[in-house]
Order: sequence, then structure tokens, then C-alpha cells
Amino acid sequence: MAPGRLYVVATPIGNLEDVTLRGLRVLREADRIAAEDTRRVSRLLNRYGISTPVTSYHDFSTPAKRRRLLERIQRGEEVALVSDAGTPAVADPGYRLITEALDRGIPVTAVPGPSVVTAALCVAGLPTDAFYFGGFLPRRAAARRRRLAELAGRPETLVLYETPHRLRACLEEMAEILGDRRLAVARELTKLHEEVFRGRIREAAEHFAAAPRVRGEITLVVEGAPAAAEPVPASEAARAVRDLMEGEGLSRTEAARRVAAARGLPKGRVYRWSLDR
Repeated sequence: MAPGRLYVVATPIGNLEDVTLRGLRVLREADRIAAEDTRRVSRLLNRYGISTPVTSYHDFSTPAKRRRLLERIQRGEEVALVSDAGTPAVADPGYRLITEALDRGIPVTAVPGPSVVTAALCVAGLPTDAFYFGGFLPRRAAARRRRLAELAGRPETLVLYETPHRLRACLEEMAEILGDRRLAVARELTKLHEEVFRGRIREAAEHFAAAPRVRGEITLVVEGAPAAAEPVPASEAARAVRDLMEGEGLSRTEAARRVAAARGLPKGRVYRWSLDR
């Protein structure tokens, strides 16, 4: 028996009118829909009168659940994979199902549509010819600072996800490690309370610090590192940071700030160098 097919179907990130005609047809004609959140997809299905059976598939699904879905497809079923919102497999557990389907020789077809990454990029007002998608930043402050230091030298526009309760701390850390670059904070895109803040990182930090409560899904689009010569060797700058840390008992952040200011270098770059050496 020829296998069925796994369809990777993009669904709206907010406004239910953003679904594609093809997406609706595939959801209607599939034998089964594998959804990250069955309650959220039910809103879409109810809106368009679709009665296809829905099963859950998410981060906590067991390998056995994944195997059962794949076995159904191998027996000839067509399964539509959907995430909470947007395109499955982008910062999403769907990639495991997709890779195992491919390993089994199951056809996989994309049904493209909404994506919060491209939606945020196109309204940010920053270069889009090259961008780096970093997904969610780490939850813990120390790990988040290390990750920002790793990203500090990338010349591409950065696209990152963040949660409302960590946004203010994240913006302060970005200003400190990346420098006061241009950015856009896209919140609740395509929804009733959509907001896109455009400005400098420190301006954004002040704006959201004054907000009584930040809610919703947040995408950060940040200007890439400026092209600049590096007149000071990385090893020399890293050694200077280490000397300040050991000789004066400074934190790595403060030592990197002083070295960067003295040598006319971006602080994030010096901080990153000090971690690498």
C-alpha cells in the first residue's frame, strides 16, 4: 500500500481571516489533524465549518504517539500538522515528526501561509535582505546574556522571541551588550491589540518600563552589528578584560564596558571575545 502524506499547514497567528484557501482545503480533506493545541485549532475549524478529527501533538507528546501518527500515514492516511499559530516546525516540536516521516519515506508537503517571523520583519523597518532567526532567548539571565553576547557580532537583522514578563530585563541587557541599536518590538501581531514599537533599544526599554503591564506574544527585530574595522586584536581586548576582572574585582560586564570605551569598540563584541578566550 502506498503511504499517505504529511501536510505541514500554516495557520493564522491571530486574525482567523489570514488562513489560505489551500490551507482550508487541506484541513477539510485530511483524514486527521495533528495539532499542538486542540483548543486553539478548534476555533479555526469551527469558524470555517471543518469537522476533520483532531489529535494532539506537542512538545510533550511521547515517541509512541509520534510513531502511531506515522504508522497511520504509512497505512494511507493523510495527516495535516498544525502548530499553535503560524508555520509548524519553526521554533516548534513539529520538526521531529517531519524528520521521522522523511526517514520512513513518507511524502511531506508544505502548505505555506502566516508566519510571525516574516510578519514582524516586514513591518519592522529594518533590512530584510539577510536575517538571523534565533527563536526564544534563554530564560535565565546569565544564559540570556551569554546568548546576546554570541549574537552581538552578527551583521544580519536579528529576529528573536521573548515573553512579556522577561521583556523589560531583556531590553536592558540588549542595550548593555548589543549597544543602543534600532529595533522593533512587535506585540500581538494581527490581533486586536497589535502594537509595533520602533526606535532604539533604550527607548523601547523606557517605553515598556512605563507600561502598566505587558501582555501577548512578542517578537523582537533588532538591527545587525555595524560593519567596522577591528583595530584591536581580540586576544588583546580579552586579556584586558581578564586583567580588570582579576586586578580590580570587576564583573565581566563592567570590565568589558571599560575596555570597549577605552578602545572605541562595541561593548558586546568585547564581552563576547572575553568569553571565547
